[in-house]
Parts: sequence; C-alpha cells; structure tokens
Amino acid sequence: MDDFGTGYSSLAYLKRLPVHEIKVDRSFVKDMEANHEDRSIIESTLAIAHELGLRVVAEGVERKKNLDLLVQMGCDFAQGFYFSRPMDIDHLKIWLKSRNKYRH
Repeated sequence: MDDFGTGYSSLAYLKRLPVHEIKVDRSFVKDMEANHEDRSIIESTLAIAHELGLRVVAEGVERKKNLDLLVQMGCDFAQGFYFSRPMDIDHLKIWLKSRNKYRH
C-alpha cells in the first residue's frame, strides 16, 4: 500500500486488503529529524504494521540521518535519493554491478 497515512489510505484497509507491505509517505520522513509528530507517526505505523505481520518501506529518504533514525526504529526498507536518483534499466544494471563487486 503506497503513501500510507495520507490521502485515501486508512487503517481499515490493512485488515480488508491482501497487503504485505506498506510505504510510509515521504511527507512524514522528510522532517522526521526535527518534527516530533512525524517521528511519532512513523513509530506508530511501524508498531501497527509489524504487529499485523506487514513490512514497512519508508519513502523519501534523502539524508543519512533519516536512514539512521529509520533503522533505529526498526523500519524494514527505505527508498529515496540518499541511495540513488531514478535511472533507466541500463544504468540500473551498471549501478547494481558496481555495488555487487564489494560483496562476497
């Protein structure tokens, strides 16, 4: 479920739809370092999702501090410009190959 916590997403959907993963909207992630309310919403979302057996993706991660906080909170996955800007498939293959050469 994309953009969880905004627009038409609802807690009721979590029990009605066959979802396995939710994405926390970037609007909560971008200011989470300074904004206690955003941080609380993310922590609460993680607690509910994990209690229901769902994975959580935080979108809009642009700074290492955001990532560090999300890891500390127990977020399962993150995406955003901190990792990479959007790219086409050919550039993605090159990027993945360059990252895999450091893994054994």
